[in-house]
Amino acid sequence: MIGKVRDLVDDVERIAVLRANALGDFIFALPALDALRAGYPDAELVLIGAPWHERLLRDRPGPVDRVLVVPPAHGIRVAGAGEPEPSAASMARFLDAARRERFDLALQMHGGGVNSNPLVADLGARVTAGLRSEDAPPLDRWLRYVYYQPEVVRYLEVAGLVGASPTGLVPRLVATEADLAEARMVLGEPVRPRIALHPGASDPRRRWPPERFAEVADHLVDDGYEVLVTGTPDERDLAEQVVAAARLPVRSVVGDLSLGGLIGCYAGCEVVVSNDTGPVHVAAALDTPTVGIFWVGNVINCATPLRGRHRPIASWTLNCPVCGRDCSRELYPARGGGGPACPHRVSFVTDVPVLEVLEAVADLTAR
Repeated sequence: MIGKVRDLVDDVERIAVLRANALGDFIFALPALDALRAGYPDAELVLIGAPWHERLLRDRPGPVDRVLVVPPAHGIRVAGAGEPEPSAASMARFLDAARRERFDLALQMHGGGVNSNPLVADLGARVTAGLRSEDAPPLDRWLRYVYYQPEVVRYLEVAGLVGASPTGLVPRLVATEADLAEARMVLGEPVRPRIALHPGASDPRRRWPPERFAEVADHLVDDGYEVLVTGTPDERDLAEQVVAAARLPVRSVVGDLSLGGLIGCYAGCEVVVSNDTGPVHVAAALDTPTVGIFWVGNVINCATPLRGRHRPIASWTLNCPVCGRDCSRELYPARGGGGPACPHRVSFVTDVPVLEVLEAVADLTAR
């Protein structure tokens, strides 16, 4: 059992769950959403998310019935391309519409709650529940936010606050026929087994150097694989660096696939090799084997615990490569940490050798 599960709430017809952040964050919450679906099988489950959630989940099997898009707001989500900047007026309109939904439960699975707990409280639900850091206001039922905890377990505990017991610990995502059709249309039918490399990550500290990905690509192409390089549009330069550094032919598909098409692409790969970022968690949720490159602290929170088909490789770099500060102590004042965080945003995962990545791929493919 995950934590102490509270009693189910009676007469629940509609549940709101705030989870409006990034792709990997949504994947981590899937087991908790599955638990809510099992605990409240007749209730409508509404994800309060971003426009991309609505596009991703439209006509996709899973626990979420529909998405209610929350406007950009500080600490909730940033404005996407073509969206207006955050405003009090847009949030007021959203809350007016959300209150008319008459939610019975509203759950905060968005973080510590400084900005998200007031939003969840303003939805007007009969019962609110979620996480709470020391500087966040409480909800009706709440759980202390402690940074180092596996993210999947964190949100299962939130679901347990309203009586929803876990049905599984592993996120699962379904590739639809539309996903697979887009991947076939863009990529063509494979003539060799495919492996995807994903060199991007929003935080530069989590990025393995592009030239290391290129070295991996050369070995894999030489071993008979077709190698694809994936990324978001703003990671195009990283993908091009990998392609340029590789000696053998490697194909960048950045900008060629929608998120659904990327899901279809990963569903057809032998392995996905990636930094610790959304795509590696998507691949794992599709049950595609993964080799993930993680800073050691993020292994605790983010890496899948399964080893039958997944190999998270940990970097043990604790000291900033620029200033030498021990960044593992930042959350622990009693150990000499505390104060301002290290400001440098350089890779903390360069100590992961190419050989370990190649050995992990060979182990997963039995080649």
